[in-house]
Amino acid sequence: MELRPDLYDKIKQLIRKNVNIPNPLTLDIGIEVNIEQISGKGVTIYPGCRIYGNKTVISEGVKIGFESPATIDDCQIGHGVELKGGYFNKAVFLEGSSMGLGAHVREGCIVEEQASGAHCVGLKQTILFPFVTLGSLINFCDCLMAGGRSRKDHSEVGSSYIHFNFTPAGDKTTPSLIGEVPRGVMLNQPAIFLGGQGGIVGPRRIGYGNIVAAGAILRKDILHENRLIFGEETSGTIMDTSPGSYPAISSVVEKNILYMANLIALERWYKHVRRPFFERREFGDLIYAGVIDKLALARSERIKRLKDMADKVKVSLGKKSGKKQSDAGKHEFCNNIDGIREVFSHSEAGDQSLEIQDRFLTRLDRHKKGTEKDYIKFIKGLPADVSGIGVQWLESIIRQLCSKAANYMPSLHLFNR
Repeated sequence: MELRPDLYDKIKQLIRKNVNIPNPLTLDIGIEVNIEQISGKGVTIYPGCRIYGNKTVISEGVKIGFESPATIDDCQIGHGVELKGGYFNKAVFLEGSSMGLGAHVREGCIVEEQASGAHCVGLKQTILFPFVTLGSLINFCDCLMAGGRSRKDHSEVGSSYIHFNFTPAGDKTTPSLIGEVPRGVMLNQPAIFLGGQGGIVGPRRIGYGNIVAAGAILRKDILHENRLIFGEETSGTIMDTSPGSYPAISSVVEKNILYMANLIALERWYKHVRRPFFERREFGDLIYAGVIDKLALARSERIKRLKDMADKVKVSLGKKSGKKQSDAGKHEFCNNIDGIREVFSHSEAGDQSLEIQDRFLTRLDRHKKGTEKDYIKFIKGLPADVSGIGVQWLESIIRQLCSKAANYMPSLHLFNR
């Protein structure tokens, strides 16, 4: 086995910085890791862990690998985070969040303040707003979840839950909004509960305050709020299917557009509201950059998946002997996918949203304290009229983006159903 003098040198540097490493000989650190991006304040790296990636950031008070060995690869980890065991790649974890052993958190994930997962949670391209709690043995990829007002009043996903993120045709155009961005960021909405041993067949939209009974599989949107939902009875029906027909293409495209618009609204929120709170923390600028990078990754992922689906739809249309009026929207979708991509390639919206943005940020500044560091406390303390303007601002961003994208596909009648 080849000796790595650089490894021992990096471990020595960490020890000199007062990083707690109970068994240094079991730690592996990539040659590319920047030791200056690992805090020396209260960090503990337990035996068997691996730290890789030149973008990796480990902040004050972080604990890694307490329940089982953990691999950290190009992650940005905020103050007081606990990653107790598993694999973590190209993800951001904000202050006080945590994951139990056996976690598998891959690229494009943002786990916000005090959000958590128990053991054996799988995430990819997933965004969890503050306080969201995941049970054990969960696969929850390609979705955004919000809701809840505190750690005691939080949105929750019960154990053994699945977000089904492939269509029967093999497409991954299945992002689901459980809650949404404009009201979700205000941390004042009722919690959402998804009962254990259940699932969502993406793409779906779920409203705030809804409680889904254990074992239920959601195959339809639940836009009403504060309902108790038992799911639908299935009769075991067997029916003919036509591969490549895409009968629900309008609904799928619409939900993807809406999801991307929410991502841009969230990016605007980070840039104009959240950024100063990062700047007051150690490594805050690096963690903020990590969040913006993950939001860009999320948008790229959604566009890629739509483009892949458009290519398949185009092939299926080419195999048909004649043209049908009902195929007009599919042709528009295939022919204009680049135009849709252009709509979502920029995070700035039009004049209407900028006017509301300026009004909101002016009101927001009046409530800021010069040394305020606690983002959660600050947002929860906003007067209702101020947070209301903020919701209007973010909703206007989403409306404008959806309208621009829908103009490329008038035959699909997006957002008019």
